[in-house]
Amino acid sequence: MTDTTPQPAESAHTAGLRKALALGAVALVVLMMLSAGLWAALDGTPGLWGALLGAAIGGVFVLLTAVVVVATARTSPTVTGAVLLGTWLLKLIVAIGLVAALKPLDFYSKRAFALTIVVAMVVVLATETVAIIRHPAPSVEPVPGA
Repeated sequence: MTDTTPQPAESAHTAGLRKALALGAVALVVLMMLSAGLWAALDGTPGLWGALLGAAIGGVFVLLTAVVVVATARTSPTVTGAVLLGTWLLKLIVAIGLVAALKPLDFYSKRAFALTIVVAMVVVLATETVAIIRHPAPSVEPVPGA
């Protein structure tokens, strides 16, 4: 027999995280377009590449944290914490590796790259934070079937 017990609706906290993730991704795309246009005007093609690479690395670094939290929302706090710590370490290693691999190359503007990484991280994190703060969520959620 199949279990026909209705599954609980998505928690308000997970819904807030999904909204924050979506808004963070939109903010990253907008920033990427603005930064690419600005740096292309200032430094030409190297500025364009620096802005695109910086936005991709900086924005994805922050967005992946929200993805991991949403993916582990139905696990225990210990599992969520362990997965967050592990992915944070992995992201840090990958980011350092990417920056080290890009350092000797000269097809991109290093100035555009560095500034766009920082701005992308701040913009995406700020957007996600505002989305979470403004999302209505109860302090306590009822346990289904209790």
